[in-house]
Amino acid sequence: MRSEQRWHATPVEEVTEHLSADSTEGLSAAAAAQRQQRYGLNRLTEHKGMGPVKRFLLQFHQPLVYILLSAVAVTLALQEWVDAAVIAMVVLLNAIIGFVQEAKALRAINALSKRLHSVATVIRDGQRQSIAADQLVPGDLVVLQPGDKVPADMRLIKSRDLQIDESALTGESVPAEKTTAELPADSELGDRRNMGYSSTLVTYGTGLGLVTGIGDDTEIGKISALIATTQTLDTPLTKRIKQFSHLLLYAILALAGVTLLVGWLHGGSLLETFMAAVALAVGAIPEGLPAAVTIMLAIGVSRMARRRAIIRNLPAVETLGSTTVICSDKTGTLTKNEMTVRELWSGAQLVDVSGDGYDPHGEFYHPGADRDPGDVVDAGADAALRETLTAGLLCNEASLLPPADADAGATSTAAQWQITGDPTEGALLVSAHKAGLTTATAQARFEKIDTIPFQSEYQYMATLCRDREVDTCVIYIKGSLESVLPKCDSVLDSGGRPGPIDAADVQRRAEEMAARGLRVLAFARKRAAAGSDTLEHEDVAGALEFLGLQAMIDPPRPEAARAVAACHRAGIAVKMITGDHALTAVSIARQLGIVAADEKRPVVTGRELTDVDAGQLEDLAGEVPVFARVSPDHKLQLVKALQAGDQVVAMTGDGVNDAPALRRADIGVAMALNGTEVAREAADMMLTDDNFATIRAAVEEGRSVFDNLKKFIVWTLPTNGGEALVILVAVLLGISLPLLPVHILWVNMTTAICLGLMLAFEPAEANIMERPPHQPNTSILDSTLLWRILLVSSLLSVSAFGLFELELLWGATETEARTVAVAMFVVGEAFYLFNCRSLTQSVFKVGFFSNPWIWFGIAVMAILQLLFTYLPVMNQWFDTAPIGIDAWLRILACGLMISLIIGLEKHWRQRSGPADLGGAQRAEAMP
Repeated sequence: MRSEQRWHATPVEEVTEHLSADSTEGLSAAAAAQRQQRYGLNRLTEHKGMGPVKRFLLQFHQPLVYILLSAVAVTLALQEWVDAAVIAMVVLLNAIIGFVQEAKALRAINALSKRLHSVATVIRDGQRQSIAADQLVPGDLVVLQPGDKVPADMRLIKSRDLQIDESALTGESVPAEKTTAELPADSELGDRRNMGYSSTLVTYGTGLGLVTGIGDDTEIGKISALIATTQTLDTPLTKRIKQFSHLLLYAILALAGVTLLVGWLHGGSLLETFMAAVALAVGAIPEGLPAAVTIMLAIGVSRMARRRAIIRNLPAVETLGSTTVICSDKTGTLTKNEMTVRELWSGAQLVDVSGDGYDPHGEFYHPGADRDPGDVVDAGADAALRETLTAGLLCNEASLLPPADADAGATSTAAQWQITGDPTEGALLVSAHKAGLTTATAQARFEKIDTIPFQSEYQYMATLCRDREVDTCVIYIKGSLESVLPKCDSVLDSGGRPGPIDAADVQRRAEEMAARGLRVLAFARKRAAAGSDTLEHEDVAGALEFLGLQAMIDPPRPEAARAVAACHRAGIAVKMITGDHALTAVSIARQLGIVAADEKRPVVTGRELTDVDAGQLEDLAGEVPVFARVSPDHKLQLVKALQAGDQVVAMTGDGVNDAPALRRADIGVAMALNGTEVAREAADMMLTDDNFATIRAAVEEGRSVFDNLKKFIVWTLPTNGGEALVILVAVLLGISLPLLPVHILWVNMTTAICLGLMLAFEPAEANIMERPPHQPNTSILDSTLLWRILLVSSLLSVSAFGLFELELLWGATETEARTVAVAMFVVGEAFYLFNCRSLTQSVFKVGFFSNPWIWFGIAVMAILQLLFTYLPVMNQWFDTAPIGIDAWLRILACGLMISLIIGLEKHWRQRSGPADLGGAQRAEAMP
């Protein structure tokens, strides 16, 4: 059933009639059975992904892999078994790695389905009974109690102090207070107080609801459909590798064609000509690149794990280095998810409150004070302040829990303290404790006689207490200003004396607090008749004495503000996208530095987004820093709009409502501690501490990984170009090939692992977070890199070809000369490796020993090359022969010459300045 009925805007009587339901007796068993036949089970449709065989075969659907597979076929036909085996192993390894990393979407859908596997209490045939939640049907009458998971979408028809935690769906930090009255049709999801939504949690009170949607027809079902239909995008690296692969494919085919044509014109045999073309193709293909990229990303994953960021998808490591926009949820990521009283107004004075979260250690200060000991307000000496705090302590059902392992009297961090019950009431407990008013001291002085619990229609809570110290009864009340202030005819001053109340002044104070994003509660008291033992609404209808206001907020994480500033310095925009109220969101965003002081349009609401077209949405997404009261679909559309503007988007979130946007984003970041399973399954990365500051650390690590990947590519491509040039020149001259295909495979694979991979351990450069993000639409081969490839390729090919011809001239055999040519490439790459340790700085500035892995790799490569040259079995397999010490000296001299030339070229480019490098981006890309 897919209903477009606006249930929140429909009166209860019409809802009952539309659903053919009974608001007292519920459905009959027969009617429920008929509806289940019609609508099915209350489960989400499981969206099947492609089968494992198809997913595995798709790993071979890449241009580079096509070339490698063709090389396997050709070498097998020519009975070159070693060549064929090595290439096949490379292809198979990469296919297996890619297969393992596939299809998180299906797991995300399954995680959503699991959330519906619960028990529901319903009324059928006039009897209350418990049934499996998947047996619910539209029109069922469901009973809601504290601790229940709402089993389906429903229109509430009765509510007794009902509060539901909808943070996983809407992002709002406090439980939603529910009512039954119809609401405006254009009410956003977070404002539909007369609805209960599947998978949310009842935290307080009781209620009755008529089921309006099950399975795919629920709000969570709509999110499931969004996840299933949301397209995932290639990362910047995979896009660039694809572009490079296509370019390389065309270049290799053209060179192979030229080689065949030239060889045929020279009168060479078809087999020799074809082998030369194969050798050129094998030389031009960077066989080690896919495996090296995978291994380097895996090393980055390990390094990020040590910084509390768990990567689930290897390319996400590199994506972090290219991120240009971070879209963050507010609650729990940028904030502590702990309501905290920040301001009080009582006795005609405003007081600031220090302290973090639920830690009951803090002080009261005059506003704007430097918070020296002399500026502290004595809560015990201020009667109005003390009574305001007492009212919050007594009108309270929450509990404050100390750290489980804390010693008596020990000072503990805010993160260790917890509350049970409503977060708002928990904040009132903490503010009272900061004044020395604890639950224990309150119980010792006051005896609670009766309570009026909070009810949505009254918007207040009241308690009747006996004050043992003076043996009188007093009524304390807390609630919204709108419900408390009209009942007051006097106000308590700081000296404990009642006086006339200025209601307009109180209202103005509350509005000023609300404008700062604070949630305001009002407090009052009334003397009760001696011997009173009951409390009714009539007892608090008037003649109250106003005590004061307490204003609270879910405070921002201090480290998040530093992380936001670091992101801005790195050229990364930070945007808050939340389901919370606009004033609250902007207040937090200003404290964190997300919203500038002179921001012309700091916030846009979900309701405003509904009325804009695609072009306007793209402009708003790029310009506005805060989006409040947004729905899951809004979050997804904002991510798409940013991507349409060529932004690389990282999206953070912890709720079910975040999952579609997490999946669509270039990198989805979920919270591991308090996030929902759905969000974790849809994301590419998880934060083990749920802290925005960790994202900043992950971005730094991602940039370092990207830098090292680019260094590897800058190092490996000239080798392939040099090998191809050697083959092409030999064919053009009509002489013997200095390198055979098996030699090229040896050079490419061993040096990539032993030498190139050592670049993965290069430490991050000092200015890495001061650079602008990598531009996502730039090619992997810019003009500077093309020049470097040409220069180094030429130096390697001239050195190898020259030494090959020189050895033949001095009487060496063709096998010995080829062994010298192979060694020249290996040694030349080892010397060139030092030039690639920094894209801009000289090896002397980087330090020869700052990365000891470089020396380890060179030592291993030296041993392998000596075995390749002198071990008889290797001579037999690879058609090589031992060479003399004089040949090694000439090889080392050529390698040193290459390193010196590249060093001088880099020095010249640095002195030329950015103008000669094509701007900052070219300077950053320069080897």
